[in-house]
Amino acid sequence: MSTENKFIQRFSDKAENYHQYRPGYPHAAIDQILKDLPINSQFIAADIGAGTGISANLLAQKGIQVIAVEPNAKMRVIAQPHPLVKYVDGHADKLNFADNSIDLITSFQAFHWFPPEASLREFARVLKSSGRLALVWNDLDTNHLFSGEYYKIIRTVADNSTPEQLWTAIAPLTTSSLFTNLQLYIFPNIKKYNQESLTGLVKSISWFPSDVNIQQQIFSQLLNLISQHSDEDGFVELHHCTRVYTANLA
Repeated sequence: MSTENKFIQRFSDKAENYHQYRPGYPHAAIDQILKDLPINSQFIAADIGAGTGISANLLAQKGIQVIAVEPNAKMRVIAQPHPLVKYVDGHADKLNFADNSIDLITSFQAFHWFPPEASLREFARVLKSSGRLALVWNDLDTNHLFSGEYYKIIRTVADNSTPEQLWTAIAPLTTSSLFTNLQLYIFPNIKKYNQESLTGLVKSISWFPSDVNIQQQIFSQLLNLISQHSDEDGFVELHHCTRVYTANLA
């Protein structure tokens, strides 16, 4: 299996948990992405690496037509349908769109999986001159006590196949001559989890191991951590910072 296909398929057995337990994105973040854009009935957004449609549906809730591009078939099958969202197979560096045809390109929690330079060239090709690019990530707020301890536990099982660009994914955009006016916006993103849902979240992580013994060790540590921090109903808060990068064509 090629490296590209390996990255695509690594979510195949995680799609259900991904759809059910991954945190969404603050409405304020979506509003910032759309701010001052000429939105009308002809406006089209392309959400690249759309997964199970978490972000595509948030965009569609604003009345926008969204083409959700996702190469993993299982993710597309599980995706929640929306009348304004069309799911298609596709890759960031080989988009099946005409030149200058898309008003907004977004990628939520996915750009680090793409070949960056080739993908940026493709984004620039299909965007209208007035279009916008938005790259978004949810990062754990490790300054928050529970979230920081949670991060320490899950990082102990990160495998070596996690792409290096995961941690520096925005760098190619900062140096690209194709885009200008790069802006960063940060929004708090807090979601409550109990033991079941936090376990599901962990199972959705791309590099979470398949070894049952290692899984049980991690779940045992998480159960202990939850017991130390949960409220009377058994819930804990997991704090993320949602980073939104926007840019325009140069």
